[in-house]
Amino acid sequence: MADKKSHDFVENPELADEAWVSVIQKMDETYADLVHYQVEIEQKNLELEQTQGFLDSVQSAMSDVLIVCDKQGVIQQLNSAFEQLTGVAAEELIGKDFIELVAPAYQNKFTDIENQLRVQPVRDCEVELAGRKGWVPLAMNCSPRRDKRGRMAGMVMIGRPLGELQKAYKELNQAHAELKLAQERLVQSEKMASLGRLVAGVAHELNNPISFVYGNMHALRRYTDKLYTYFNAVSENRSRAELRELRESLRLDKAIRDLNSLVEGTMEGADRVRDIVHDLRQFSSCQEAEKTRFDFIHVIKTALHWIIKESHRPVEVELNLPDKIQALGHAGQIHQVIVNLIQNAVDAMKHQSDAHLALSAGESDTLVWFTLRDSGPGLAEEHLSRVFDPFFTTKPVGEGTGLGLSISYGIVLEHGGKLLISNCNEGGAIARLELPKEALPDPSVSTATSVETAVEADNQERNHG
Repeated sequence: MADKKSHDFVENPELADEAWVSVIQKMDETYADLVHYQVEIEQKNLELEQTQGFLDSVQSAMSDVLIVCDKQGVIQQLNSAFEQLTGVAAEELIGKDFIELVAPAYQNKFTDIENQLRVQPVRDCEVELAGRKGWVPLAMNCSPRRDKRGRMAGMVMIGRPLGELQKAYKELNQAHAELKLAQERLVQSEKMASLGRLVAGVAHELNNPISFVYGNMHALRRYTDKLYTYFNAVSENRSRAELRELRESLRLDKAIRDLNSLVEGTMEGADRVRDIVHDLRQFSSCQEAEKTRFDFIHVIKTALHWIIKESHRPVEVELNLPDKIQALGHAGQIHQVIVNLIQNAVDAMKHQSDAHLALSAGESDTLVWFTLRDSGPGLAEEHLSRVFDPFFTTKPVGEGTGLGLSISYGIVLEHGGKLLISNCNEGGAIARLELPKEALPDPSVSTATSVETAVEADNQERNHG
């Protein structure tokens, strides 16, 4: 058969040429495919090199340690951060069992991690690894590495030394403590500034009952001397006539009749001094105790009395207050709020000859409330949104710190209440204080006199309003 084909090619040269052309074309096509495949392979190799270089650069740039292990815990890959942590080259670590680098106290935990990884990743697990200078605590995140069929092929662990985190946490704690201390000092400074403005009025308040007690004690001393003289005469067995004459000359009957009234008056004066001192102590205390029930009306009247006595300016006061209302909270802190409100109202009317204050209070099923209206010029519209901002004041330099209302707002917010200040249509400004009757759950944000929290909440309320 082959001889026949050869004979055909010899007999027919054209057929032979076509066959050779076909063979050459096939060879060209095969060569072109080989060249194409070679180009693709080189391109893939270049992409692999670039990808490998990218991954290597990322791993080298990582400050956290990276360890890749198989499912038996044998180290397969790690980054330079892990080398720096251990002080051992990667070539020496690859192929080692990772558990050899784990502190003995944490080896059982690492075994538990391996088992847990079959179900879910592990987050923020603390372990200690062997470092250059001893055991190094790390916060580890561990995730399973799976093959193409979804089976667990190993684990990937990323850890961050806790030393830096602990240092940052301590610095943050210290900064928070310093900020809280500075805030408490600001609050106390404002309270002491308010207290200082009240010293003259309180001194006057104390002077009246003390003078009364002092005068009564002088009278009691005179009566004591008379009784001592009379009882000495009785002990000397003087005659009835002499004793009667002595009793009349000493006016003992009048002295005996006055004794009860003198003692009662002295006790009343002492009670008044006690009440004043109690109110003063309540106002100046830090109020760290639990909230308690207190007489809301007594707090209002005490604050009003102190401010009016100290103002030295005629102020007409209109009271619309019930005899008693029970409120829940820190009486001293609420006293401070009301003192600030009344003081600001009196200061706003200092250039008026017909200053007028109207105070009202009441209660509903859920809250107690207090309103204060003055006859001053009111607040400028651009100031209404800033009255509770820390350090904002319309008073001249040296006459106000700008902390009174912001601290008051924080106190009321911590009590779960509301403090609002607005202008009246008839003129002047009006302040309204509301406090809940029942205790509220502890707020999730920091605390009693947090000025920044109070202002932020108030700004949000205004923005939504």
